[in-house]
Parts: sequence; structure tokens; C-alpha cells
Amino acid sequence: MTIGKEMSKKAALATCVACTTLLSGNLQAATFSDTHIGYRYGTQFAEPNNPKDVTKNILSLGHVSGYSLGQNFFNLDVLQSDRADPSSGSGDNGATEAYLTYRHQFHYGKIFGEPLAFGPVKDMALSAGFDLNTKNTTFAPRKRQLVIGPTFKFDVPRGFVDLSLFYSREWNHCGLPPCGAPGNKNDILFDPYYQINLAWGLPFDVGALPMTFKGFYNYNGKKGDDYFGVATKPEQLMRTALLVDVGKLAWGDDNTLWGGVGYEYWRNKFGNHGKPGVDTDALTFNLEWHF
Repeated sequence: MTIGKEMSKKAALATCVACTTLLSGNLQAATFSDTHIGYRYGTQFAEPNNPKDVTKNILSLGHVSGYSLGQNFFNLDVLQSDRADPSSGSGDNGATEAYLTYRHQFHYGKIFGEPLAFGPVKDMALSAGFDLNTKNTTFAPRKRQLVIGPTFKFDVPRGFVDLSLFYSREWNHCGLPPCGAPGNKNDILFDPYYQINLAWGLPFDVGALPMTFKGFYNYNGKKGDDYFGVATKPEQLMRTALLVDVGKLAWGDDNTLWGGVGYEYWRNKFGNHGKPGVDTDALTFNLEWHF
């Protein structure tokens, strides 16, 4: 069993390295490219087994680019909590988390010269990628997730709407003392599960006011038992934002500085249920600087 887990971890690492190599190579031949530094602030975030509202300051680095066979996307969030979500060994300092997402799409139309279109779908893609996270709490999570599956790319007048159906495997870690007790475990390989991912970016104008509505929604199926042998439940996460092109209004430059409001909806966070802090309804203030 241990050998199998180690091989699975090595396979995950190899996939991550391969995807990163693809990213660096494909950026050199990008057909389009957009990179941004973002900031989000909210006071109503939640953490499992924590009944308190958590305030978070979130810095992000995001990138999307296209090339001859498809496109790349990555986003790194660095989340700083207030003292309501303390770091390990400290009651005064809030925890710091880093969360990285990478996705790569191979477009059918770009590879074969003609899109696979039907109904409202303008093309199909094969998508693959990974999520990585770490957080300096006593729980000390270390999420490693791989996903692969088809993506339906919908035909919309402006922007994009993508629907992906993913097969997913997830490894994680629990640093709490009960996790290492007899019958429990610190490291876990969850059961395979499916993820339905809807992602969108829809620019529009209200008179002379350029705006965009963007975000994503994930539905994760059950992934077996957790560290304590408790069955997980399906998880839902939606993060969305309504932004105004402030740069266009202020000094006439398109797609530089965007500002507005966002909303995070999270149910059964990480598959947890029946305990405090597993559901989130958080309004956020959002800024994005694109270059």
C-alpha cells in the first residue's frame, strides 16, 4: 500500500513538472496573452471546525494564453487570514495559505483544423491540470489534486463559457494529533471523484461603461472517507465577480485596472459536513491590474 501511494505521488509530481514545462514552452508562441495581479478582501470567510467569521486579504497572480494547439491557464492565490484563523503555534498571527491552479487545454479545432461544433458548442477540448496548496495552520493541509477530462467550449458573442467534466484524484495531509492516532492517518489518498467545472468571462457594456462578469463554479462528488473515517459529502464552490474597467474610465487605457465586487459561495468545504465553518457566503472587494 505504501509503495503504491509513493508511486502515485511520484506520478503526480511528474505530471506537475510536465505541465509546467508545457506552460513555459507554449508562452513563447502565444497567440494571445493576459496576465494580472489581483487583490480581494472579505470579512465573512469560513474554515472547518471554526465558528468565527474570518477576514482575509488575498493577493493573486493569474495568466491565460493561447497557442497553436490550445491554451494555458494558471492562478496563484496567497491568502492571509486574521487572528480568527490562527497560524500554528500562534494565537495572534493569522494563517497564510498558498493555492495554485493550473489547467491546459488541447483544442480539437486547432489540432485537426476544424472545430468539433454542435448545437451551442463551438469546439471541444481535452483539459488536464493540477491544484496545489499549503497552509501554516495546525491542520497543515498539503493538497495535491490532478484532473483530466473533456471541455465543452460554448459559442457566446463575447468572452467565453467553458464546461469541463473532470476525473479527479486528490492527496492531502492532516497535522492534527488525532490524525496520527491508531486507526487514523496523517496522509490520505482520497477515492477518485468527478468534478463538474463551469468557468466564464463575459464582457459587456452598460452605456459607455465597460464591465465584465467572470468566475467559476465547481461541483465535486463524494471522495470517500476522511482522515477520521467519516464519509465525505459532495462539495460546491462558486467564486464570481462583477468588475468595471476603471482604467478605461480614468485614463483611457483598456483592460488595465479593473475594480468591483465579488462573491464566494462554498458548501461542504473540502467534503466536510455537520460541523461549523463548512459553509461560506462571503462578499469581497476586488481589484485586478492587467498587463
